[in-house]
Amino acid sequence: MEYRLANTEDAKEICEIAQDTIRKVYPKYYLPEIVDMFCELHNEDNIGADIKNESVYVILENNKIIGTGTIKENHITRVYVLPEFQGKGFGTFIMKKLEEKIGKQYDKAELDASLPACKLYYNLGYKTIDHGILECAGGVILVYEIMEKKLQ
Repeated sequence: MEYRLANTEDAKEICEIAQDTIRKVYPKYYLPEIVDMFCELHNEDNIGADIKNESVYVILENNKIIGTGTIKENHITRVYVLPEFQGKGFGTFIMKKLEEKIGKQYDKAELDASLPACKLYYNLGYKTIDHGILECAGGVILVYEIMEKKLQ
């Protein structure tokens, strides 16, 4: 297993991981309009911009990217692990590495939790501090948890 900062050549593969995970996992939790919104949000352009800001990390197994996570200041976002690798500790590994990086400058980490990831975040010590509301296509409403964890 390898964990490293993403480079511009990784953008397409990271996008495919996010899109594949969203399309396979999120329909169990969300309406199609919300699934589409997540796919639009995590597109290759947005991922590429975050890579240029040196805020995207990847985890590789046998030289293949299987997961990713992004940080913006003390905010964790876009944590995805391919469905076939979920439940094996890779998501937890990514989260711990992101927390280590954040902990060098901040005393807490924050994130917006999708329903599929809430249990993982809760098990890692995150607590819900608020709820966000976002209107998607067709007037469909997404309500999500805003969570934080004290790091020190």
